[in-house]
Amino acid sequence: MHAEERFTEYKQALDWLHGLLRFGQRPGLERMQWVLKELGNPERRVPFIHVAGTNGKGSTCAFLTQMLMEAGYSVGTFTSPYLLDFRERIRYNGSMIAEEDLLQLANEVRVLVDRCENETDFGSPTEFEVITLMAILYFTRVAVPAVVVWETGLGGRLDSTNVVIPLVSVITNIGFDHMNVLGDNLVDIAREKAGIIKPGVPVVTGERRPEVLAVFQDKANETRSTLYQMGTDFSGEQVEEQLGEQQFRYRSMLRRHEGSYRLTMNGIHQTDNASIALMTIDVLRNYFSFLLEEEEMFRGLQQTRWPGRLEIVSPRPLVILDGAHNQEGMEALVNSLDRLLPKGARLHLLFSGLADKPLSKMAESLKPIQSRIDSLHLATFDFPRAAEAETLQEAFHVGGWEEDKLETVPDWRAFLLSWMREKQSAKADDWLVVCGSLYFIAQVRAFFPTTVEEAGE
Repeated sequence: MHAEERFTEYKQALDWLHGLLRFGQRPGLERMQWVLKELGNPERRVPFIHVAGTNGKGSTCAFLTQMLMEAGYSVGTFTSPYLLDFRERIRYNGSMIAEEDLLQLANEVRVLVDRCENETDFGSPTEFEVITLMAILYFTRVAVPAVVVWETGLGGRLDSTNVVIPLVSVITNIGFDHMNVLGDNLVDIAREKAGIIKPGVPVVTGERRPEVLAVFQDKANETRSTLYQMGTDFSGEQVEEQLGEQQFRYRSMLRRHEGSYRLTMNGIHQTDNASIALMTIDVLRNYFSFLLEEEEMFRGLQQTRWPGRLEIVSPRPLVILDGAHNQEGMEALVNSLDRLLPKGARLHLLFSGLADKPLSKMAESLKPIQSRIDSLHLATFDFPRAAEAETLQEAFHVGGWEEDKLETVPDWRAFLLSWMREKQSAKADDWLVVCGSLYFIAQVRAFFPTTVEEAGE
């Protein structure tokens, strides 16, 4: 492609970006570093909060963004994956990057991508690397926020987001995900995530397991960074919970008094994520002169919505979406449902997942509430990596489920349509929980009439 052939439409830029997927995941920072150097290292011009971890990254980023915005800071947020629109990944004060900006940045970056492929031995940058580069350019040239909340894509050490030197590094927790890339035991995975710890940069973690903390502590000692641990240096404790809200108490070594907060999101894991976000804010207030009042943090947490996390998309009949897309996510979902489901309510599940996830382990994670599940429906969906319904059925067998509990659904849309029609008049004692892959949740979410504004929250 010649430099003079510019993309003139947003869709062309998007197609080009997605076309880079053929380069796959290629760990390593050399392509990023080469391009950033050519651009004059713009990433050094804006402060970052770098967030890694297996689960809870997205929610933690959402809590941080909302609290900072409440306090009057302009905030850039970079997250993945997206639910409805690719542009959700790059936001300024909660609003998605404009198509026009994305188009211009794609044109600028493409020239460098071609040069990197042709002039170096590193080869072409991957799709995720190019999106990361565009986000850096957007936050340093177009919308220049006071701070950027910066989520890793995969792992940490070799993740393309790891080219920034942040004010604070955050590692939510470690679980078994992407083991083909990151290693097959917690300690190896922890080493990869610990790769975001930088010299002298404080680290906040929600991880509690000693063997994982030991890895973080070693790395922090090596880089002379302070490590703040959940349960030791700060803690959050749930006080009460019902569907649609919960309250928790938070204390930290950086505060004189404990605080009480409300979340409109369910699940004890959200108390953890909110506490990690609060501790990160405490570090920013204490060491980087950030100014946030108690009530701004309170409002920020209470207003945070994160689509597809125990999200009620229909009150009657009650339909809840949850993107529990790995074993830990499933365990968190089971834990929440067990506590929230009223006596006598009937629980129905619609599940779909990706073929490359530990599906039988996920099925096994559902076992503790097996007796409370009335029906379990398995469906495939339109996505290259989606598992076939038969594959799911097999995985649930391996995971210890009886044949008569399972039903494969040929078309999830038809299933939902008839469910909504039949149960419309039913009493509120039928709960339908749609769970599994976030890509599936995104499609189901689009099926329910929610406004774009809401999806963008």
